[in-house]
Amino acid sequence: SNSTMGKRTRKVGITGKYGTRYGATLRKLLRKVEVSQHSTYRCAFCGKDSVKRTVVGIWSCGSCKKTVAGGAYSLSTASAVTVRSTIARLRKIQNEAP
Repeated sequence: SNSTMGKRTRKVGITGKYGTRYGATLRKLLRKVEVSQHSTYRCAFCGKDSVKRTVVGIWSCGSCKKTVAGGAYSLSTASAVTVRSTIARLRKIQNEAP
């Protein structure tokens, strides 16, 4: 059973496949990217944690089958969040004006 198996990596995680190549710092950066691109995200439409990356920038929900465009390695980028909040703020200002 799994309880008798040894822990495979102490700190390298998903980047263990690269062995001692490419340097520790680059592997650490790559680890962050690979973990985010392979994780599942919450669907904005159905609320389930089943959004996975199909290809670069394309994210599909396995449950409701909706497809959205997002970041290359994560569902939404920092700049996309900024743009969304700016648009919401401008829309609010426009609605308040007579």
